[in-house]
Amino acid sequence: MRRVTGTVGLVLALVAGAVTLGAQPSNAAPGAPTAAGTTLAAAPNIDVNNVKAHLQQLQTIATNNGGNRATGTGGHTASVSYVQQKLQAAGYTVTLQTCTSCNGSAKNVIADWPGGNTANTYMFGGHLDSVSAGPGINDDGSGSASLLEVALALAAANPTMTNHVRFAWWAGEEQGLIGSAFYVNSLTSTQKSAIKAYGTFDMIASTNAGYFVTGTDAVAVKLREYFVSISVPTETSTECCSDDGSFRDAGIPASINSTGAGRTKTSAQVTKWGGTAGAAYDPCYHKACDSYPSNINTTSLDRYADAEAYAVWALAVGSAPADDYSMSLSPTSGAVNPGGSTTTTLSTATVSGNPQTVNLSASGAPAGVTVGFNPSSVTSGGSSTVTVSTTTSAAPGTYTLTISGSGTVTHTVTYTLTVNGTGSCSGPGQKIANPGFESGATSWTSTSGVIGANTGNGSPRTGTQDAWLDGYGSAHTDTLSQSVTLPAGCASYTLSFYLKISTAETTTTVQYDKLTVQVGTATLATYSNLNVAGYTLRSFDLAAYAGQTVTLKFTGVEDSSLQTSFVIDDTALTVS
Repeated sequence: MRRVTGTVGLVLALVAGAVTLGAQPSNAAPGAPTAAGTTLAAAPNIDVNNVKAHLQQLQTIATNNGGNRATGTGGHTASVSYVQQKLQAAGYTVTLQTCTSCNGSAKNVIADWPGGNTANTYMFGGHLDSVSAGPGINDDGSGSASLLEVALALAAANPTMTNHVRFAWWAGEEQGLIGSAFYVNSLTSTQKSAIKAYGTFDMIASTNAGYFVTGTDAVAVKLREYFVSISVPTETSTECCSDDGSFRDAGIPASINSTGAGRTKTSAQVTKWGGTAGAAYDPCYHKACDSYPSNINTTSLDRYADAEAYAVWALAVGSAPADDYSMSLSPTSGAVNPGGSTTTTLSTATVSGNPQTVNLSASGAPAGVTVGFNPSSVTSGGSSTVTVSTTTSAAPGTYTLTISGSGTVTHTVTYTLTVNGTGSCSGPGQKIANPGFESGATSWTSTSGVIGANTGNGSPRTGTQDAWLDGYGSAHTDTLSQSVTLPAGCASYTLSFYLKISTAETTTTVQYDKLTVQVGTATLATYSNLNVAGYTLRSFDLAAYAGQTVTLKFTGVEDSSLQTSFVIDDTALTVS
């Protein structure tokens, strides 16, 4: 922590911490229920011994490099390497940002855990440098080591991430918050707005500890929530300043969280937290005696490490979505004569979680009707052909069949089956009005210019008129449709039309221009510039639509260049 003299832009009065919920051990796991019966976020309990092992490494680095880890020295460089290697081995995306305004062009360590919404990023940081007077074990080895262990715990748990988490270890803090300011100034306005809160952890193991959470950002809110859960009151602090200031100056909500630096503990604070009144929170602040293990408060280090983990999990870790899927049928109804069969396609999709096996079955079939599946089970995302078969003894009527899918949950869809009466075809014949377009647009609905006495690429197959969709060589959509009623009880329902396709496209692999043929919302076929041919008869079985009024629709969509013409003539929907 760097002490700043003079007027401070943000001075917060000491205030009492939040209400105590009841007795709970100070090192309780953050995911444990509180006495009030609520459940905190399922963060792990951080092992303080692992944090202390990192502090031992930082002490050894200082000892081997002139007794300190100041920015621009070998001690700081070795500290950066230690943190970097731990994070990269755990799977973090680590960026070493050279701070050109720092002593010796020292490096900030920025570590992103993969996953989560990067537009909602929560940052947690501390400074990795010390003063030149000593090894800086509390200031700020304690924040650096605890954040490193929380980051490693997140990687080990590898939970589902709702929001994004970024950790940072700054250079140049003791020289004036230089490293964090360099980082913030390197961000675009969009990158700044993506950081929803930044919490800095600077001196969290003071031997005469207080508990200070200073800020109103989301990180501070969650830290206070945690300390309430373990019955440790907090205060805001008038001690200033650390890297939170660089973020706050850029308009990013930020907080500083510590156990105190060089100011003295009051009698009232001793009543709250224990310790010695009239003595500094850290008697070794900015001194050579800020060393390991003598200048470490294990209790406050443990509590703050768990609080950091709680904040990370509460802000960014989501529950894994339950495995679920959906089912649909196309078509959703059909008609058959006794002794006949019809098919429909059952499609599934994974809507959350992981794909799963869905076992298929049917119920509601009357005597003489059976339902088969090919295949009988699918992995969600796959499809199955459903065949509804009837015997000659199946009684005429309309029936609702229920198709069930059984996986981690069960879903159902329904299919309406009509069994026709024998010899009950009430209206055989051709059902499309003006099938060859010789009466112009009569009975058809189309976009302008589709139906007419066309020539060239659009010339008719027979007669003098046809329907010519597209052929403009520019972005264009044409439609052609007619509503048709199909009688029930017939044996055959055949849609047919002649289609000619010509194109100026040269590709043999890409469908740039398309014609879609639909009955209602179901797509019968799609043709494209890859299907160039003279007038060719196309036929489809519409028995599934017996007894219904449906809309036949042709939709031609052309891209921005090189024409494709779709010409339709001599349509028919023959029922017998």
